[in-house]
Amino acid sequence: MTEKLVRVWDPLVRLFHWSLVATFVIAMLTGEEESLLHVVAGYAILGLVGFRIIWGFIGPRYARFSNFLYSPGRTIRYLGSLLGGQPEYYTGHNPAGGWMIVLLLASLLIAVYTGLEVYGAEGHGPLATGGPGIEWVSAAHADDDGDDDDDHREGEEDDDQHEGEENEAEEFWEEIHEFFAYFTLLLVFIHVAGVVVASRAHGENLVKAMISGNKHVP
Repeated sequence: MTEKLVRVWDPLVRLFHWSLVATFVIAMLTGEEESLLHVVAGYAILGLVGFRIIWGFIGPRYARFSNFLYSPGRTIRYLGSLLGGQPEYYTGHNPAGGWMIVLLLASLLIAVYTGLEVYGAEGHGPLATGGPGIEWVSAAHADDDGDDDDDHREGEEDDDQHEGEENEAEEFWEEIHEFFAYFTLLLVFIHVAGVVVASRAHGENLVKAMISGNKHVP
């Protein structure tokens, strides 16, 4: 069987892929520290995912979603051929790989959004909520009956309630954020396993192809 060398992955897709790998690793390693580096990595992931979604519609042939998103029936048929030892060949992403990309992008978007919610509950970022209210007591309304003290106590109670609500919101979003962070990590492991299986089944090095951009196509 003769083969020809085909340029499959354009430079921007390859740059996106390896940049996403690096920023995701940084985000996972710095997640427990709540460091500025973790926040920067999150913003970088958001930008990368946003780019990939746009590029999936306007990019070159093999970068477009229309090239690798197949029907569920076609995807099941491919998986059956893979398990049967005679996998169907696809120059770009195979059907299983295509849907894995969509899952990864969706999971990353949710992880980043919930991360922004956590960051916002702490008073930072574009989703930041207002801090505890500042009580303004007019001297003109203060009297000898101690009304100003009552107002002060009521203000402190409102602040405590507000702070409690913010803590609950932060914990809520943090739990979802952690879930999707680790869910994304699980998808990454499945993706890597799929790359290894597909590389052996088709007799090609998909990792090398994502570095060079070229594939030897039968």
